[in-house]
Order: sequence, then C-alpha cells, then structure tokens
Amino acid sequence: MAERYGGKFSPQPTSQSPQDAKGHPFRGKTRTRVGGRVNALFVLPVPFLIGAFLGDPLALMLKLVCAALLLLSAWLTREGTLAQEAYEARSVAKRPALPRKLLGSAAMGAGLALAGLASGSIVNAAIFAVLGFALHSLAFGVDPMRDKGVKGADSLQTDRVAKAVDKAEQHLKEMTDAITRTGDRSLERRVEIFKTTARDMFRTVESDPRDLVAARRYLGVYLLGARDAAVKYADLVARGPQPEARADFDTLLTDLETNFAKKTETLLVDDRSALDVEIEVLRERLDREHL
Repeated sequence: MAERYGGKFSPQPTSQSPQDAKGHPFRGKTRTRVGGRVNALFVLPVPFLIGAFLGDPLALMLKLVCAALLLLSAWLTREGTLAQEAYEARSVAKRPALPRKLLGSAAMGAGLALAGLASGSIVNAAIFAVLGFALHSLAFGVDPMRDKGVKGADSLQTDRVAKAVDKAEQHLKEMTDAITRTGDRSLERRVEIFKTTARDMFRTVESDPRDLVAARRYLGVYLLGARDAAVKYADLVARGPQPEARADFDTLLTDLETNFAKKTETLLVDDRSALDVEIEVLRERLDREHL
C-alpha cells in the first residue's frame, strides 16, 4: 500500500517521523557482514551440479555430494556470521554453541576434496581440501570461542543476564514476525523504534548485572505481554482491516516505549548513585590514611 511521505522536509511533515524520533530504528546498528561475499558462496555449487551430468556415474556421485557440501558450507557460514554479529552487539553473551563458520570451512574443504577425487587425483583432493579450509577461514574468520561478560561480575550473574536477554530478544523477534504478517510498514517502523528503546535497557542490564532484579519484569512479563498483543493483533488483521485495534496497539507501543525509557533512565541514575557512594567511601578512607 502506498504511503504519503511524512519526513522532516515534507510539505506536510508528520508529528514524529522516523528521522526525528528519539528511538531511531537504525540507532546503534551497524552494517551487516552478510552481504555479497557470503551470498556468493551459494552460487559456487552450481558449476559442480552442471558438471555432474557430464561424466561417468562415479563422477556424478562425487560432484553431487560436493555440491551438497558446498551448499552446506554456504549456509553454515551465513548463520555463523549472523551469530557472530549478535555476539558482538551485546556486552554479555555466551559463545555460539555450534562453531558454524569453522564447520563451514570444514565443509568447504571436504567438498573441494571430492571435486579433486572426481578428477581422479588423490593429490588434487588433498590440495583442494587444505586450500578450501584455509582460504575459507581467512576470508570469513572463525567463530567467537569465549564467553563475553562484565569484568568483576561472577559467572552466575553473567549467565543469568545472558539468559534473560536471550529470552527478551526472542520475545522481540516473535513480536516483529507477527507485525510483519500484517504488511503495515508504518507499524513495523514503530516496532523497530520500540525494539531500539528496549535494547537500551538490555545493554544497561548487561553493563551492571545487579540491575537484572529491577528490570526482570520488563524483560520478561512486559515483553511477553507485548508479544502476545502483537500476535493477537496480527490474527485480527488477517480477517480484515481493524482501525480501532491498530490505534490501540499503536498506543500500547507508545506506552511501552515511554515506560522502558523511564526505567532505563532510573537504572542509570541508580548506577550513578552507587558510583557516587563508592567514590565518597574511598575519599573518606584516603583522608583517614592521610591523617
């Protein structure tokens, strides 16, 4: 559906355009590394699929398996790159449970080794395997191998924060998926703005795991309720236009965004207050020692 442009320089600007919104949907985001290089890997199996039907049955089998392994390598590399981006975007994160990019390198080497065998040379197979694994690893890197946490926080606190944020991110994803089903681009942007505000709270909690107790309802109950509301609204829209329900959901997003922002600010004020206390206590100790 066509939409009237309502940006900052429009003759009839909207009251709150995405460019002027405090929670700009692109604030804090970086360009994804899943681009041309990664997607080009999905084209690599095509020549082997075509060449599979131009030789003997053994070559047919080897090249088909080769193409399958190369396709698996492309998929693993793409998923591994996405997992790494999610890992790098967070202050507290556990390393990916499955080293997808490393497995992608192994699948690349194995696939090219079969291509070498298809030509009837074991030496070629060995060379292709080593080159495939090494060049893939150099081109796309390796997976994060260590958990990332806040210095000074114990592992139990870090694990609790990581699990809470993972669950909250899942609620946001399901909420986004539900609104995407409606095809309402304007509402999708509103959800993206809310997600940016919610993630500000995630980063605040990650920087100080002690804030998890105060923010648990927001990361759990409130986001779960927002997800359920989004799913129910999407189900209603599937039956036909629902202008009243849309207005109610838009109001809900505004209320959520406001409350999340206020709570995040409260957490930051508490952190600053705690820092002031620590500084004052240290100053008193230094004064006593000086005397």
